[in-house]
Amino acid sequence: MKHAYDIYSDRCPTRAVLDRIADKWALLILDRLGEGEARFNALKREIEGISQKVLSQTLKNLERDGLVSRTVFATVPVTVEYALTPLGKRLKEAVAALAHWAESNMDAIHKAQVAYDRRSDAGVTPKAVR
Repeated sequence: MKHAYDIYSDRCPTRAVLDRIADKWALLILDRLGEGEARFNALKREIEGISQKVLSQTLKNLERDGLVSRTVFATVPVTVEYALTPLGKRLKEAVAALAHWAESNMDAIHKAQVAYDRRSDAGVTPKAVR
């Protein structure tokens, strides 16, 4: 299938979008919002380790890309909720699959890292497998 954009081209605008959704914080936010809308403080509480500044900037970028919507409620204090847009919902399955793939395969990844580090420490370079 021919697309209007070529992701392999260094000038393709899709690269910026791929950078955004490949970011760990964006991936975690999108996955969490796949469960339903959330307020800023709930996202900050549920996504451990994210700073307020990074959460705010990532949400703005995702909103700019049309993946997340921001709804402001006239309460005191003002209440803001974030949710996936229809475009974000179409991305949800891929994002969730990637995030949860990492969870499911972390033991195998850790085992591979330990083996690699042992070989590297011993000065052994693995032979190419054909």
